[in-house]
Amino acid sequence: MYFRTDLAIESHEISGCDSEGVGFESESRCGMKIHRLSIRTLSAQKRLGKPEGKYITISSLPLTDNFRDIKEQILIIADEISALIPQSGDALIIGIGNTDITSDSLGPFSASSVIATRHIRGELARSTGLSMLRPAAVISPGVLGKTGIETGEIVLSLIRSISPTVVIAVDSLASKSVSHLGRTIQISDSGIAPGSGIGNNRLALNKQSLGVPVIGIGIPTVVDAYTLVSDFCEDAPEKSFDSGRNLVVTPKEIDLLVERGSKLIGMAINCALQKSYSFEDLAALIS
Repeated sequence: MYFRTDLAIESHEISGCDSEGVGFESESRCGMKIHRLSIRTLSAQKRLGKPEGKYITISSLPLTDNFRDIKEQILIIADEISALIPQSGDALIIGIGNTDITSDSLGPFSASSVIATRHIRGELARSTGLSMLRPAAVISPGVLGKTGIETGEIVLSLIRSISPTVVIAVDSLASKSVSHLGRTIQISDSGIAPGSGIGNNRLALNKQSLGVPVIGIGIPTVVDAYTLVSDFCEDAPEKSFDSGRNLVVTPKEIDLLVERGSKLIGMAINCALQKSYSFEDLAALIS
């Protein structure tokens, strides 16, 4: 039975948790479970259906629950992002997705919470006390159906122009299990494939295609209906699910999930990039 998922930890579970070529460790911090999975070999890559690299999965209470006092959560996520990125040089943040479709709008809304700083330099930076800001450029390039341009083509052009040392791409993900919707964040250094959550793969954004490290960040917002029914009805004939192959399911509170998830990711990226400033200083800059 085929299960569509963007989460490496689910692929690991489906594969039977075979440890050959795979590293796995877990810890808990401030009520959050952190799973670190690394795919180290070509055989493990084929077995899990994910590119070689590091995959960090952070699970917490659902984003639709209490959203107060999230500073510690943000700082934990920021630490995991920081561990994967170069510590200097310009950063390019890409918000992937379509703002007209709520479940696909996590990327653009996350990008809108990231502080663009590449233009703050010279006397302006000194006079405002922001001379220690790391240069960051932020863009939400839209989707192929609206622009007629592949996201990868836009990003590659920007890289040639501004020469960032890292690209951070945020996108909505698909999961196998409803238990991961709105409560799991995946961070990976293997890049990201725009549209993969709905089976609409485009040019992958990774180090091989762009020439710079690419960090992919996402939250599952949809479950493939075929995958969902297959998971719940394991003994049912596969043919009986054919009519649901092109359907996806999303939570009824998806608007709240995306709003809070995008703020969580956006602020975590700010903290990971701007280490010379406190959480409170950065929060003041985007308020």
